[in-house]
Amino acid sequence: MVGLFKQPKRHLKKLVRDGEYTEAITFGKNLESDYSDDSDFMFIMGSIYFIVDEPTKALAYFEKSFQLNSDDIEMLTLKTNVHLKLQQKDEAMDCCKRIIKLEPKNSEAKSLLDQLENI
Repeated sequence: MVGLFKQPKRHLKKLVRDGEYTEAITFGKNLESDYSDDSDFMFIMGSIYFIVDEPTKALAYFEKSFQLNSDDIEMLTLKTNVHLKLQQKDEAMDCCKRIIKLEPKNSEAKSLLDQLENI
């Protein structure tokens, strides 16, 4: 039973790996209602929109992924980048603080937070 649920996400990841972003978005949108409570699926979709430079759409998926799993460092990192792209400094700083709380030695988040605090 579990294999059946993993297969569509595996196909979605393969499309992304192969650079088939338009097809991945279409395929993902068709799966969205079935995976609305899957943080990994939301992360994948957010990542695709981030890659194709649609930060507003990416952020919606990262927000949903965050609601489902707020401890995902990789998602928080991309969410930070989306906030920066959208010039949302306070939200980016909040993401950095969350990353540091989860991973105190994360030098990238510390450095970025220092930069943002001095702007």
